[in-house]
Amino acid sequence: MRIATANQRQLHGWLIPPPTTATTPGPALIVMHGWGSNAARMLPLAPPLHNAGFATLFIDARCHGASDGDSFASLPRFAEDVEHAFDWLAQQPAIDPRRIGLIGHSVGAGAVILVASRRSDVAAAVSIAAFAHPAAMMRRWLAEMHVPEWPLGRYILRYVEKTIGHRFDDIAPINTIRQVSCPLLLVHGADDEVAPVEEARQIFAARRHEATQLLVLEGNHESFADAEQHMERICDFLHSALTLR
Repeated sequence: MRIATANQRQLHGWLIPPPTTATTPGPALIVMHGWGSNAARMLPLAPPLHNAGFATLFIDARCHGASDGDSFASLPRFAEDVEHAFDWLAQQPAIDPRRIGLIGHSVGAGAVILVASRRSDVAAAVSIAAFAHPAAMMRRWLAEMHVPEWPLGRYILRYVEKTIGHRFDDIAPINTIRQVSCPLLLVHGADDEVAPVEEARQIFAARRHEATQLLVLEGNHESFADAEQHMERICDFLHSALTLR
């Protein structure tokens, strides 16, 4: 699929229909990858989600995969792309717009939390390996590059905020989760070295909605193998959240 997004750009996506032809519109999920990745890297999630009866839309963010490039990529732009994909998917005749959920990995996870924090029509969200705060993530990266915190590190952080047009505090999952009202499942690897599991616990502690859950699995930041083994629990969460009451 080609889906229009911000700045007159186009997103590439794969729409996988549910396994059976339903007589009424059904639930669907939008799946967003992480930084430097693409929709193909998320495809290990496709078979269990398909078998569970969900339609799925796997998308490439701008500047990733087969989507159009743009001046830069950022968490807010990932979120913009998720929102445009949501609006497109909600118009498809086989999809129930009241039962669209989001799944994201890493920066994509932060993006789906951000989208869920500002849209009341998101029915559910699954965050996989989200970081708690962009500034903390960047400080870890700068430390690995042996860039001193003062003054160069702080200058870089402020420059990035100016470039993307958003304060880190305003887009940080540890803050945006406070505005999420839909059911949210935080999935995190116990051996994650990119976004340590303690960050998932920090995000979970900041929740305000009682339907938010935390699922800690074996595995690291990039491995989906362990998530696949626990897809039954993830699909149970999604079925419960996307069932009309």
